[in-house]
Amino acid sequence: MKAGPMRASIPTLLAAVIGRDLRLALRHGADTLGSVLFFILAGALFPLALGPSPELLRRMAPGIVWVCALLAALLPLDRLFGSELEDGSLDQLMLSGLPPALVALAKMIAHWLTTGLPLLLAAAPLAIMLGLPLPVLPILLGGLALGTAILSLIGGMAASIVLGARRGGVLLPLLVLPLATPALIFGAAALDAAQTGLSWRPDLELLGAFLAGALPLCPLAAGAGLRAAVE
Repeated sequence: MKAGPMRASIPTLLAAVIGRDLRLALRHGADTLGSVLFFILAGALFPLALGPSPELLRRMAPGIVWVCALLAALLPLDRLFGSELEDGSLDQLMLSGLPPALVALAKMIAHWLTTGLPLLLAAAPLAIMLGLPLPVLPILLGGLALGTAILSLIGGMAASIVLGARRGGVLLPLLVLPLATPALIFGAAALDAAQTGLSWRPDLELLGAFLAGALPLCPLAAGAGLRAAVE
């Protein structure tokens, strides 16, 4: 008897889906570029509104950076699954052999690599422009690395829930923003504590605990949303 064709392993399929999304992002780089430009331009507007006082900008810098990062990460979410649903490739992904939760996880990882990582690179110059002290930049980047990963997980879950809805683009921010508020609070509080000489570790540990909770739960919920959308 002839042996049947060997099916690819789950890690191989997961890497293939991530690689596919990265290639698509490189081919259509407007979403990534738009998010980074929005992040920088939105942050640059605050000095115009608040005035040129270095002390005021330094005190407001943690909240400014985190709010701008949260809003910038929202921009490409409405197309995270929507384009695949429109052209039928989402059905192929669901038939690829990956569980729906892992399909969603692969898309979330690709979203972080194409949106969260560029925002991390853009955060340092924006923070310096706002007068954030150089010694606290590692805390900013560490907190944003955790925070943008949380935003990708929560955003992917919300994008799958509103997939196919008539006004999904309007519902998406209404779902994401309340759920992402704890990450915003802990991330900005860690930076503020570092600037004032207090311990910043508890806030980053809470941010890490939030990520540890979101990592298994958000892909499961997103997988259920994808299954409902294709059925």
